[in-house]
Amino acid sequence: MGWFFATVVGPLTGRTALARRNLAMVLPELSEHDRRQIARSVTNNVGRVVMENYATEDQMARAATWQPTGPGWTAAEEARAVGRPILFISGHFGNYQAGRAALNARGYQMGGLYRPLNNDFLNDHYIATIENVGGGAFSRDRRGLAGFVKHLRGGGQGAILIDQYFFGGPIHDFMGQPAPTSPAAAEMALKYDALLIPIYSTRCENGLDFTIELEAPIPHSDARTMTQALNDSLAARVFSSPDQWFWVHDRWKPARKEKAETRAATYG
Repeated sequence: MGWFFATVVGPLTGRTALARRNLAMVLPELSEHDRRQIARSVTNNVGRVVMENYATEDQMARAATWQPTGPGWTAAEEARAVGRPILFISGHFGNYQAGRAALNARGYQMGGLYRPLNNDFLNDHYIATIENVGGGAFSRDRRGLAGFVKHLRGGGQGAILIDQYFFGGPIHDFMGQPAPTSPAAAEMALKYDALLIPIYSTRCENGLDFTIELEAPIPHSDARTMTQALNDSLAARVFSSPDQWFWVHDRWKPARKEKAETRAATYG
């Protein structure tokens, strides 16, 4: 599946070309050869993620062997022991569901907050891949958010990805570019006194396993500061391992870049 996405799906859908354009914008020092190599690795990873997330039984069996590490792991265990809500924040990096699988395999109930897909058929499949890992799937609509909040207030855990274009969202820096970013994770953490922990699942060299790293919790302050801290955390991961992030997403929407830059200059 990795080969198929890298060789067929990525080029035919324009996602490979989009990945190269994003790389050129964010990392202009890279050669064209390096951008092509990274884009191919990225689309290969996307294909693997699609198949892994459908093969939930195998994924959960492997996840039981992925021992979470990092300062956030200790903090998460302490919060879970006393029933404090936890929000685990990540982006489309490595396999973003691997960390959720690893923690749920260890007794967590990490529900996933997701943005529905436009295609109903694909959306049904997408929901199934989230639900099969455990913890529940909650859509970003009024009903879904209400269920997600109820899950959190009951001492549960939630997973949110923050690296997709958020129309009308506040402008934050992401890898040196102005990026509309949802403040929802930070706002919920403040409102429900939830621990806010960046989590990353980095694909290992064998192509099948992952290192699960939980960074130190983001200190509670205000939603803008906390959201920027989350962006900075993810950016550092991407700069460290650019082939692991989904450059195939239209994160900055270059066609609207000039407008975004104007807003950034106006509102800071």
